[in-house]
Amino acid sequence: MTVKVSVVIAVYNPGKYVEDCITGLLRQSLTPDEFEVYFVNDGSTDETPARLDQLAAEHPHFHVIHQESSGWSGRPRNTGIEAAQGEYVMFVDHDDWLGDEALERMYDYGKANEADVVVGKMAGIGRPVPQELFRVNRPRATVSNAPLIDSLTPHKMFRREFLNEHGIRFKEGRRRLEDHVFVVETYLRAKNVSVLGDYLCYYHITRDDGSNAGFQRFDPVGYFGNLREALDVVESLTEPGALRDKLFSRWLRNEMVERLRGQRLLKLPEDYAEELYTEIHKVVTERFGPGVVARLGLTQKVVAGLVFADRYQDIRTLAEWEAGIKPTGALTSLEWQDGTLRVGFDAELHIGDEPMTFRQEGERRLLGLPLSDEALGALDDQGIKLDAPLAKSDVDLVVRHREDARQFYLPVKSELHEVAAGDGVLRQRISARAELDPETAASGAPLDKGIWDLHLRIKSCGWSKETRLGAVRGEDVEAGRLAALTGEPQRLVLPYWTDGPGNLSLDVDQHTNKLEGEAVAFMPPAEGTVEGSDVRLPLPLHIAATGGDTVQLRFERKNVGKYPADATLDGRIATATLPLDKLTGMRWAVRVGVPSAARGERKWTRLPVDVVVDASGAAKVIDRHTPSATKKAAAAVPKKKAAAPRPLWRRAAGRIKRALTNQKKG
Repeated sequence: MTVKVSVVIAVYNPGKYVEDCITGLLRQSLTPDEFEVYFVNDGSTDETPARLDQLAAEHPHFHVIHQESSGWSGRPRNTGIEAAQGEYVMFVDHDDWLGDEALERMYDYGKANEADVVVGKMAGIGRPVPQELFRVNRPRATVSNAPLIDSLTPHKMFRREFLNEHGIRFKEGRRRLEDHVFVVETYLRAKNVSVLGDYLCYYHITRDDGSNAGFQRFDPVGYFGNLREALDVVESLTEPGALRDKLFSRWLRNEMVERLRGQRLLKLPEDYAEELYTEIHKVVTERFGPGVVARLGLTQKVVAGLVFADRYQDIRTLAEWEAGIKPTGALTSLEWQDGTLRVGFDAELHIGDEPMTFRQEGERRLLGLPLSDEALGALDDQGIKLDAPLAKSDVDLVVRHREDARQFYLPVKSELHEVAAGDGVLRQRISARAELDPETAASGAPLDKGIWDLHLRIKSCGWSKETRLGAVRGEDVEAGRLAALTGEPQRLVLPYWTDGPGNLSLDVDQHTNKLEGEAVAFMPPAEGTVEGSDVRLPLPLHIAATGGDTVQLRFERKNVGKYPADATLDGRIATATLPLDKLTGMRWAVRVGVPSAARGERKWTRLPVDVVVDASGAAKVIDRHTPSATKKAAAAVPKKKAAAPRPLWRRAAGRIKRALTNQKKG
C-alpha cells in the first residue's frame, strides 16, 4: 500500500516531552501501513536516542535516523524529507503532539482539494497561535484571500513531489526563521493551499522548563539578517504592489512593531532593548514603504511611524502607557432557551482602573496618546492620523477547553455605544449577546466532556485584548445559571462560577461533581414537600427537551436498600411517587439520576435533603444535616460523668506486668 503521510520530527534532547509526541503518533487513526514516522536525532546527548531505537523496534512504521548535531532544526528536517516515502510530508516538533485523527483528516482534505499544502487547525498551550485563519474551513486558500501569512510555522502537511519539483528545503545551520523562508515559498508556489479549521490537528506547547528553542533570547543582528531572507523570497515571487505590501506587513507587525509595545518591550534589559530597536530601525527604513505601514492597525501604525522617525524614547513612553491597557467585561444576562445558553455582556477597554477615553472634535474621534509634540508632528508628516476607527471595534466570545486549549468562536451580535465622559471626551462600550448551543458549538459538533472556559476578546484601534467573563455580573444573572439537559443522548451542561474570581465556565457531561454543590445552593429544604405519597423537589435544572426518560429520583439507606422512582417534570419541579411500604419508619437519602452520554448510564448526585417516613406512613422533607429522631433522643439522655484517667504510675505498672507475662509465655 502507498504510504499516505510521512511524519518528520527533528529531535534534540527533548527529555520527557517527547512522550506526548510519541503518544499522539501511536493514537493516529491512519493504519500503520498508511503512514510512517522519521525521528531524525540531531546529536541528542540525553536518553532520547535509546528511547527512539526501542520505539522503532516495537513499531515497524517508526524509523530513527541518527546524525551529528547541526545546531538547529533545518538540517534534520531536510534529512527527513529525503528519507520520506509518503505522498505528503508532515512536520512535527518533538515537544508537540497531534490530534488523534489529524493525519487522516488532513490527508483526505488535501487529496479532495488537490492541495500542495494543508494547514490544520492549531491550539497553543501557553503560547499564541493564529486565530482568524481557523475560523472556517478554507478549501482553496491563497495569501490574497485568507490570512495564511499569519501562520509561518512548519507544522503543516506538504505534498512531497511539490517540494521536490521546486527544490524547496529548509536553510541549514544555527539560525532563526528558517521556517518562515520555507513556508512562505510554499505558499507562493503552491497551486492550492487548504486550511482545515473544523478539527484540532496540532497542539503547540510551551514547555514547563521554558526551553523551547523559539523562546530563547536571540542576537538581533543575526535574527533580522535571517528575516531579510524571508523578505527576499517574497520579493522574488511577487510584483511590487498591494500583495507584496500585505505580505511584508506581517513581518513589520509581528516581528518588529509588536516587540516594541507594552510589557514586551519594558521587560527587556534596556541595553538589549536598544540593540533590538536599532536593528528593527535598519530593516524598516531599508525595506518598507508607506504601503506596508498602511496595512497595520492604528496603534501599530503609530509605533511604525515612530520607528521611521527614529524616536525611540517616544516608543518607550507609549509602551509604558499601553502596558496599562486591559480589557473588561460585565456579564449582563444568562438564560437557557430551547437548549441554547444565551449570554449577554458588555465589554470595554480600560487604562488602569479607568475606562479608555477618546477626544471628540466634531465628527472626529481621536486617540489620546501620551506623545510629545515632536512625535505627533513626525507622525503627521508621514500622513499617520490619530483618528480612532471606533466603528470597526468588535468583540468575540470564545469557548476554550481547559485541558487542551481547543477553542471555538460563538455566534455574537454586538452594538457599539459612545458614552459621554466629560467635555469633549467619550468612551466606547460594546454590548453583545452570544449563543452557546452545547450540541453545535464545536464548529457544528457537540462540545466534548470536560471543563470549558468562556473568554471575551476585544478588538479595537489595533489592540486585541482578551479576558475572562463572569467575575463582574448583574444582580439578575444568577437566576438563569441553571444546569441543562441537552443533546441526544442527553447529558448535563452546568454553567458555574470558578473559585476565586468567579468567572463563568461550563462543566459538560458531569466532568466534576459540581452539581451536588449547586444543588445545595439552589435547594432550600423548605421548598421540598410531600403530598400523600408524592414528593415534590425543585431541581437546579433547565430541561431543554422534556419527554423521554430524563430524570429519576432514588431513595437509599446504607445496608438497607435503594429504591428508584420515575420523576415527572413541571418546569424545574420534579415529582415522584414514594414507595412508602418500603420506606416506612426510616430516614432516606435522596439522589437525582441524570443521563450521562460519556458513561452510557445515569450519574447519581445526592441532594441536600432527606425524606423521613414515620411508622404511620407520613413523610416529610428535611435538611439532610438535621439530626435524626434517634440521634435527638440519644442526645437528650444525660451522659455519665467521665471517669478520671488512671494515674501515670498505674498505667506504667500495667504495661510492665503485661510484658513479664508475655515473656513467661515465650
